[in-house]
Amino acid sequence: QVQLVESGGGLVQAGGSLRLSCAVSGYIFRIRAMAWYRRLPGKTRELVAFITSGGSPNYVDSVRGRFTISRDNAEKKVYLQMASLKPEDTAVYYCNTYPPPGESDYWGQGTQVTISS
Repeated sequence: QVQLVESGGGLVQAGGSLRLSCAVSGYIFRIRAMAWYRRLPGKTRELVAFITSGGSPNYVDSVRGRFTISRDNAEKKVYLQMASLKPEDTAVYYCNTYPPPGESDYWGQGTQVTISS
């Protein structure tokens, strides 16, 4: 049974940093590309960054240079180091496979990130 547990969110001031973690279980983690997504208030879920099974990171333009995605295959975890945070980064952040499953498929509870100006 797939389980995704995101953690590390919080309230920080603009310009600050946070590190999100995602613990994964229920599938062969090391062969799956993984990603971080976010849902901004009133918006649909969107991709933030993904990392291939081989460890190559990819970012959307809005976070490139500020966020760093990484993975630990031994621990079955995915991380998102976020720096130079902006109020527009305020969202609930989720991890999941890449490409993403459907909205009706399994998603974890997410972790809330709030950036104050």
